[in-house]
Amino acid sequence: MAALVFLLLCLGAAIALALWRAPLWGWAVLVAVATFLIQAGFVFGPMGGFSLTKLIGWLPAIALGVLSYRPIRQQVVTKPAYRMVKRILPPVSPTEREALEAGTLGFDAELFAGEPDWTKLRAVRPMSLTDEERKFLDGPTEELCRMSNDWQVRAERREVPEEIWNFIKQKGFLGMLISKEHGGLGFSAQAQSLILGKVSSRSPDISVVVMVPNSLGPGELIEKFGTPEQKEHYLPRLAKGIDVPCFALTGPYAGSDAASMRDIGVVTKGMHDGKEVLGLRLNWDKRYITLAPNATLLGLAFHMSDPQNLLGKGEDLGITLALIPADHPGVQIGRRHLPGGNAFPNGPTWGENVFIPLDWIIGGPERAGQGWRMLMSCLAAGRAISLPASGTAATKAMLRATSAYARVRSQFNIPIGKMEGIEEPLARIVEAAYLLESARAVTASMVSGGDKPAVISALMKYKCTEWARQAVNDAMDIQGGKAICDGPSNFAQAAYQSIPISITVEGANILTRSLMVIAQGALRSHPWLYKEVEAVQNPDEDEGFEAFETAFEGHVGFAMANVFGAFFHNVTFGLFAAAPNVRYNGHWYRQASRAARNFALVTDLTVAILGGGLKTKQHITGRLADALADLYFLCCMLKRFEDDGEPQGDRAVLDYAAQNALARFYASLARVIANFPNPVVSVLMRICVFPLGNTASPARDRRSKEIVSLVLEPSATRDRLTREIFVSRDQNEATGALEAAFAKVIESDEANHKLERAVRRGEVHRFLGNDFIGEAVAKNVITPQEGDLLRERERLVAKVIAVDHFDPDEITGKSAIGHNSRPASAFEKPPHVAGGEIHAAE
Repeated sequence: MAALVFLLLCLGAAIALALWRAPLWGWAVLVAVATFLIQAGFVFGPMGGFSLTKLIGWLPAIALGVLSYRPIRQQVVTKPAYRMVKRILPPVSPTEREALEAGTLGFDAELFAGEPDWTKLRAVRPMSLTDEERKFLDGPTEELCRMSNDWQVRAERREVPEEIWNFIKQKGFLGMLISKEHGGLGFSAQAQSLILGKVSSRSPDISVVVMVPNSLGPGELIEKFGTPEQKEHYLPRLAKGIDVPCFALTGPYAGSDAASMRDIGVVTKGMHDGKEVLGLRLNWDKRYITLAPNATLLGLAFHMSDPQNLLGKGEDLGITLALIPADHPGVQIGRRHLPGGNAFPNGPTWGENVFIPLDWIIGGPERAGQGWRMLMSCLAAGRAISLPASGTAATKAMLRATSAYARVRSQFNIPIGKMEGIEEPLARIVEAAYLLESARAVTASMVSGGDKPAVISALMKYKCTEWARQAVNDAMDIQGGKAICDGPSNFAQAAYQSIPISITVEGANILTRSLMVIAQGALRSHPWLYKEVEAVQNPDEDEGFEAFETAFEGHVGFAMANVFGAFFHNVTFGLFAAAPNVRYNGHWYRQASRAARNFALVTDLTVAILGGGLKTKQHITGRLADALADLYFLCCMLKRFEDDGEPQGDRAVLDYAAQNALARFYASLARVIANFPNPVVSVLMRICVFPLGNTASPARDRRSKEIVSLVLEPSATRDRLTREIFVSRDQNEATGALEAAFAKVIESDEANHKLERAVRRGEVHRFLGNDFIGEAVAKNVITPQEGDLLRERERLVAKVIAVDHFDPDEITGKSAIGHNSRPASAFEKPPHVAGGEIHAAE
């Protein structure tokens, strides 16, 4: 018993020293005291007189004591470690360095450090807009949504109509990120996110037209890096839509690895405006360039070369960005790709021996070779706004429409939403809507406050679009045949077509997940790692060693805190983990702190053991990225719940989503540990992270039933889950008919139950050709008023479940849809309309 108490006390003391980041002499004292107590017989009984064994037993304490003396520690530990790291560490390339140094450290650094400071997260401003921004969201944005006809855009015209373009330009949609000083709206990132999301919930194609000029492209680059002359000339034109921009980055041989582009600009002399000037002879071949077919201003990325050293900066200047009018001689632009069958303009551009003056470089000749840094700086923030906004809006739109459909559509005499088979995917959509909006709002507020969270923006891009893909697929499954038959009454097809594009652009999700978030994020967000890298690459070896010593010793203390801290929090189930003083959710905060410590431990050991080979272990980095994303989303959900005023109706949704986030988090860590290439380190990770096994489990089925019930009826929770998207009230279009049918079904439920009971008893015969509602009224099953209510219900439900069908010539192309004839739809219903549909529940 005494031995067990002794061991527990030693373990407790070690945990305290590790979490305190105690110096070596503290550990030396602990080991010395433990050695004395053992050898004095207080633990295991008398051990006899002096012996060699006893002397050897004092060696650990003596070694720690000696190493506490800095000069000895430097010679024995620190300098050998410095030389080894300097020898084996691969050099950081200029493009990698620029990517690493782009942006700012955000809350991700708290998670990599394993000790999240909750005051920092809770200090992020809740979602808010200025009066001007709110009026624009509720005014011109709402009007644009009402003007938009998704079927007309993506199927009938296969282009964004001119009247939509004109409205977008006139109202200033293309200049949301351009400052008021230069004629733009100067909106915050939060406002841009909400505006883009609302438009996206109505028409993905139209949202792209608004999105691209307000994300990575000429407008933002000129605003941040342009010369005064460029700003004065271009920004007012871009803000008013006089110029339509595109940005050409991707080429046939440079996709996700954009830095390997073969496009070249050679410094030379040439003629411009009748004069010989110093300029660039450009050759480029780009593809997938959104808005290119409609663009009047081309932003171009290329490698810049000065073989004659005319600028005096050397031959290879690096990636450079330039502005080229689309009508400039030699510029080839205007043909179209057809990405996913969508209608937004997208196409290739190329040029051969196109001469431009040096003044067309963004930022002027002084910015030559700085293009990659400029792009990464913009992308660090921009990637957190546009695509997360559209992915979140798509998910919320799918939830609102699909939950209404699941309530309106009945099979086996019950709404399909109450069937457990439908309940499961519908619960996933509810969870996705809550967690995505939580992360979107928090991240947009960070960016609005001036942050450029590069790591968070990368995981937001890939996770928001992946969750949206799952939500759209779930919505399609729930709707069954209704969803797979395209036409004006199909409200899911547009999202289904556009989501793969969101997943592909701005860094394909596969590579963003496996390479960027952890391979770059760990180096950028780790509290000590980048400092060590910078130290060993310092050309001044004395200065480098001094910096390395500080970082290395800090890293050792950090690693010890992770090992002992993770073990402690896991054997105590997070009971003593840090949490703010909150009314609710202290448990979830403690679990998030516990998870952060586990993440820091596994990530730190992974980076330390794999080193420069980390980029090749993409199974591991991908799973760590998933773990980080789930942890970040959990933190954002806790903040959202507080920012929303801690509504009681949302607690079930938060509990469900939080438990699932932790289950996914630990599943990702378990797979990293199980597949870790070093078996000794794998065992250490398992002991620390799962000392009692993996106890994290997904939310129980009864929880999914609870949260689905919240969206199958009108409720404040349902409205909060689907806030800030476009909600149509027009019964002559798909979602408007759904909204009306949803309300009418709820209103007429009691009367419908009476009718259903009469049908089951055989009193009323519900067949085609028989006025069964009239029969029910005649037999006093329902009142005349209830009969009128049920007739309206039947009319609206018939609209909702009907599917579109077309003349064969329209489908084969012999007759163009929308020109010589129109499709038969739920809203233009000829006698032969298909009122029913193939359905998963049938």
